[in-house]
Amino acid sequence: MRSVFAATPLQRNAFLSDRYNADIWLKREDLSPVRSYKIRGAYNALSKQVAADQTRFVCASAGNHAQGVAFICAHFGVHGVIFMPVTTPKQKIDKTRAFGGDVIEIKLVGDYVDDTLAAAQDYCASVGAHFLSPFDDLDVIEGQASVAVEILAGLPKAPDMMILPVGGGGLSSGITTYMADMAPVTEFRLVEPLGARSLAVALQDRAPSTVRPIDGFVDGAAVARIGAKNFEFLRRTQVDHVLAAPEDRICGTILEMLNVEGIVLEPAGALAVDALQDVREQIVGKTVVCVTSGGNFDFERLPEVKERSLRFSGLKKYFILRMPQRPGALKEFLSFLGPDDDISRFEYLKKSARNFGSVLIGFETKEKEAFERLFAKMEERGFSYRDITGDQVLSEFLI
Repeated sequence: MRSVFAATPLQRNAFLSDRYNADIWLKREDLSPVRSYKIRGAYNALSKQVAADQTRFVCASAGNHAQGVAFICAHFGVHGVIFMPVTTPKQKIDKTRAFGGDVIEIKLVGDYVDDTLAAAQDYCASVGAHFLSPFDDLDVIEGQASVAVEILAGLPKAPDMMILPVGGGGLSSGITTYMADMAPVTEFRLVEPLGARSLAVALQDRAPSTVRPIDGFVDGAAVARIGAKNFEFLRRTQVDHVLAAPEDRICGTILEMLNVEGIVLEPAGALAVDALQDVREQIVGKTVVCVTSGGNFDFERLPEVKERSLRFSGLKKYFILRMPQRPGALKEFLSFLGPDDDISRFEYLKKSARNFGSVLIGFETKEKEAFERLFAKMEERGFSYRDITGDQVLSEFLI
């Protein structure tokens, strides 16, 4: 691999180390040439096929795997056909094309990755190409294990714990298998998005199962079914060692790493750092390595990330207020607000009701206790309201 790209940095992070009273290191896979670890598995799998005289390759991906395959196809000068969903953001399509240049062809097929995958596999069979799975492939798993090789080379001794993100299982199965032989004393915590717990479900069912529906926000790890080969490597994992990171909490981690450390992480890339909150008491005084698996963050998503982070931290809420239809009612309501309370949304609609009108209000404040004071004043003065911040259906429809 060194003929293609340099080892990614292994960096001690003082900010996180001080916060958790531990020795926290980040394995910066977000600094690879394609800003994710996917280049490793793509290189390993592709190089073996090229050595066997294969020159045509196919993959299906909406992001990091596509970019890794494109980069390696260009390196070897072999033809690659990359299937991507029609809904893939233009930025990701353009980056994939930039990495692959003239040797790759991009086909936009299907609204969902499952449809794209089926089309890619049908095409692959019809032209006699080699299909490059993003995770369910032994050569890909072996390639991802190179992350562990570099970690051990970069530390004076094996870490006490490693925290790894899990999507389809390529990275985690490769690293844990290698470390079991080379550093058996190292503990592992594997982290999935709360809305896509394919490994946890598979461990409970003792076989891969399809999880539906899934939350696709953490797009680099929101996989509905753990890979079959990956599960064979991970099946002995303790269920309580597979952590679930809430999507909204991950947003806060993304913002903190960006604003405090200047590190750009995509949602999947922030999983391991986010999970430090769940192992706080277990890592005091220990050496911990978090793999930041990717940094392909589309900054057009930043407003959504900020919004979700504020809601999770309790600093922003939405509610529907029944406003009395009398002179001075709005002025009275505004008097309830404190100096740090900000109205971020106000939509009023008086329907046929003569006595009350419904108002959709968004509030943002600097301390979550401010809402307790606001709601207490509203209830005391007879203002009826309904908090819809946590109501997924109403939030999606109205907000």
